[in-house]
Amino acid sequence: MKLRSVSSSFVYYFKDQQLACRSQLKSNIKWKPNAKTIAGKNDVGNKTNQLKAPHGIYVDYLKQYIYIADSGNHRILKWKLGENNGQVVAGENGELNYPVDVIVDENNKDLIICDIGNRRVIRWSLENQRNNKIIVDNIKCFGLMINENGDLFVSDEVNNEVKRWRKGEQGEGTIVANQLNHPIFIFVDRQETVYVSDSWNHRVMKWVKDAKEGTVVAGGHGIGRGLNQLAYPYGLIVNEVGDVFVADSGNSRIICWSPGSDKGRVVVGGNGNGQRSNQFHHLRELSFDFENNLYVVDYENHRIQQFEVDK
Repeated sequence: MKLRSVSSSFVYYFKDQQLACRSQLKSNIKWKPNAKTIAGKNDVGNKTNQLKAPHGIYVDYLKQYIYIADSGNHRILKWKLGENNGQVVAGENGELNYPVDVIVDENNKDLIICDIGNRRVIRWSLENQRNNKIIVDNIKCFGLMINENGDLFVSDEVNNEVKRWRKGEQGEGTIVANQLNHPIFIFVDRQETVYVSDSWNHRVMKWVKDAKEGTVVAGGHGIGRGLNQLAYPYGLIVNEVGDVFVADSGNSRIICWSPGSDKGRVVVGGNGNGQRSNQFHHLRELSFDFENNLYVVDYENHRIQQFEVDK
């Protein structure tokens, strides 16, 4: 299950096995510096063993699948870990226009897709495509999250805000974070605290529930390469003690900011732009599996990288 989708203590609900497990993403975890490429090993392209400018990713640990928003190919791929090819599960017939994020709903029957080129959030049935439904229209969405109550949170890159729709709610939604400049990916914890990659302000913002303004929890010192700076942050995940793991895209690194710290520490990357196993060429989303292995969307290298925990 996507680790940015339920809580800051990382509780995963595997409803098909009536099993609930708990794992904690701790501050002192370290990852091996060199990654394995688990999708997109065959250069840029539109074959099922290739990717083009991927953005979002959803890790289904129990079933050993990842779902990839293969943006440049206008499709969603379902890719079994360890295999060399993915399967197109949405957008095969031109229905999508540059999808940038994807999550799987709590019943594992539908995808929820941020179809940014068509300015909509769409529910896409994995069982019957005739049941596809637009659930939010006229929005330049970028990041998606659903909490354990089934409430949907969406970042709006044009209106510079994050909105919430309660489960089953229709209409315009409720603004839960604003005063932003190109908000990208988001993370929401159990208390409905919203964390936002405020990309063009080169910082991560924290908005507690019902707050009138946010606070800076990473970056905020202008664009740059220093450990107290970010450059166009994208994906982010927050653990139970408030450590912010953020994809620092412009610096091609994953960096972790502890609560109250005025600088972060590099987790992986930070070795310049490149194609080596310890490098990225800009990056988009990040995720973790149940064993805390780290997955990174390496955007301009058109691949998904996996960093194993260094035990």
